[in-house]
Amino acid sequence: MAALLGLLAVPAVTTTAHAASCSAANAALGRPATASSAERGDLDAGKAVDGDPGTRWSSTFSDPQWIQVDLGSTKDICGVGLSWEAAYGKDFTIQASPDGSAWTTLRSVTGGDGGTDSYDVSGEGRYLRVHGTARGTGYGYSLWELTVHTGDGGTGEPLPGGGDLGPNVKVFDPSMPAATVQAQIDQIFQQQEAAQFGTGRYALMFKPGSYDVNVDTGFYTSVHGLGRNPDDVTVKGVSVDAGWFNGNATQNFWRSTENLSIAPYDGTNRWAVSQAAPFRRMHVKGALNLAPSGYGWASGGYIADSKIDGQVGPYSQQQWYTRDSAIGGWINSVWNMTFSGVQGAPATSFPEPRYTTLDTTPISREKPYLYLDGDDYRVFVPSKRTNARGTSWANGSTPGTSVPITGFYVARPGVTAETLNRALAQGLHLLFTPGIYHLDQTIEVNRADTIVMGLGLATLVPEGGVTAMKVADVDGVKLAGFLIDAGTVNSPTLLEIGRQGTHTDHSANPISLQDVFIRIGGQFAGKATTSLVVHSDDTIIDHTWIWRADHGDGVGWNVNTADYGLRVHGDDVLATGLFVEHFQKYNVEWFGERGRTIFFQNELAYDPPNQAAFMNGSVKGWAAYKVDDSVDVHEGWGMGSYCVFTSDPTIEVDHGFETPVKPGVRFHSLLVVSLGGQGRYNHVINDTGDPAFGTDTIPSTVVSYP
Repeated sequence: MAALLGLLAVPAVTTTAHAASCSAANAALGRPATASSAERGDLDAGKAVDGDPGTRWSSTFSDPQWIQVDLGSTKDICGVGLSWEAAYGKDFTIQASPDGSAWTTLRSVTGGDGGTDSYDVSGEGRYLRVHGTARGTGYGYSLWELTVHTGDGGTGEPLPGGGDLGPNVKVFDPSMPAATVQAQIDQIFQQQEAAQFGTGRYALMFKPGSYDVNVDTGFYTSVHGLGRNPDDVTVKGVSVDAGWFNGNATQNFWRSTENLSIAPYDGTNRWAVSQAAPFRRMHVKGALNLAPSGYGWASGGYIADSKIDGQVGPYSQQQWYTRDSAIGGWINSVWNMTFSGVQGAPATSFPEPRYTTLDTTPISREKPYLYLDGDDYRVFVPSKRTNARGTSWANGSTPGTSVPITGFYVARPGVTAETLNRALAQGLHLLFTPGIYHLDQTIEVNRADTIVMGLGLATLVPEGGVTAMKVADVDGVKLAGFLIDAGTVNSPTLLEIGRQGTHTDHSANPISLQDVFIRIGGQFAGKATTSLVVHSDDTIIDHTWIWRADHGDGVGWNVNTADYGLRVHGDDVLATGLFVEHFQKYNVEWFGERGRTIFFQNELAYDPPNQAAFMNGSVKGWAAYKVDDSVDVHEGWGMGSYCVFTSDPTIEVDHGFETPVKPGVRFHSLLVVSLGGQGRYNHVINDTGDPAFGTDTIPSTVVSYP
């Protein structure tokens, strides 16, 4: 009967005019909402604040019942709108609270008759609750929409979209003399080459055309072509070497290049990097060398949606992941070379040579990117691909949609978290220009299909122990191209995706994280219990480096404390290019069903002072990658963990990987290795695999498990 009554009318959500100081914007739109009960799973509290007048919250058939919404921060609440379904509240109060526990009544209603009502109220609170004590029918309380209006102190005047990209975005035009362009590039590189923990952030952008320049790329520098496709911009090189670190590239972090082509002077481009240095949407008209000159060590890396006409030479690279690309060949392997959807990739031959190859990538969606449409900036959002192979632009322009820059709030360093949240609540996307952003509140991303992207490794620093960013359990949010640096007061989490206990099918339009990096320590003594938590089903984690620092400032076993790198509770989550290192307990812990990881790189914490400090109950050490015993289906390919216990080389780790022994849980191409004999793995996965120890640094491998 309740369902039948609900079909009789779907009222439009209306609001009345309030005092001049009361905003017409809905401060509850997309905010986290909870309720005392739900009639069934698809009638949850979030449906009353999703802005869709055809979805609703409905309680069970009893009194009392309530629904509340978290506005994110204390607001001056001046109006509340209730759009009731046929099952309505007759007697109820509208209440506000600073903390979700102590409530103040703003309005009492008796004898209500349903329909659409708007109430002028006056009060302050972070939480707004409608508390029903008597129903108008024999059914529950049912709201199509709950709207909340706040004074200008809460939402302010509308924020403008678009605007200047700031002084650290350098835009080059092909009409500029090559010497002028090269001089600007060289000046920035001189500043950034060795600035591993510096504060400079830069984006170098090239308008369509050809440039006779080589772009040496230092720390916190992103290089972008502003064409619609990679071949719209051509340079002579986008290069990384390791002269600043005596030819060792293992610390060439935090830089990127995307969406342009390279015609190398001598036929080969050098990109000698390690973690957090993506090479995306690139066309190399020649060969690609991934090692530094002198062939010192490197510990990268990641290529996606790229075409390399010649051979790729990793040489001294310890591991690498390449996705959805086309290459002219691949020369050698060291420990772990993994490919998915790559034309020209070598066939699987693990453990020797150490190649692991998947013919296609099951699900992928390329990173959003900035481009020029005439004189106007736009952001292109590529479409999701299934069973992808080769580049997204092989047959013309990448399929997808385009968003004008006026749809983005263009953030500059110094902006407050409150302003960022106002922009999101207003319906704008976020574009962080290069710089460092200090956050005293959590950035709340609550609207489906919101894009949050950074330029020049824009860096978010949570203060006072807040979580830097939370994403609601909604479709299609895209996070890309920024770094979260843990603050000095411990945060329980740094980035949360979805809501605990919520499982919604997002398979048609998943949430994605691409080139989102997290750091605890190194810049200063950062702290966070868990870096990244994923609750939302179907989430794509495409290239992340989650790093508890082993060098830099603010580093030590009791200094930059951090238990877990990544914890996954959502079902059907896919990780492609997962780098997680040095956490004090599990680096990765997976609770969701049907999770998949294609390529995993890990080093365990360097700095446990002794074996007693690195025990998981009676088990020696903490596994790098743990699948919870409750999980029935999980799969991983191309996964490695390394140990180098610098404080006590006698420390042992019983298991590199831990997993339940079930038919649906499968792993392919696993390895563990003790670097220089500083520590020992007793087994690779569970109690399978030979020990890894000794100064020869020879990996112990398992081809498949079970």
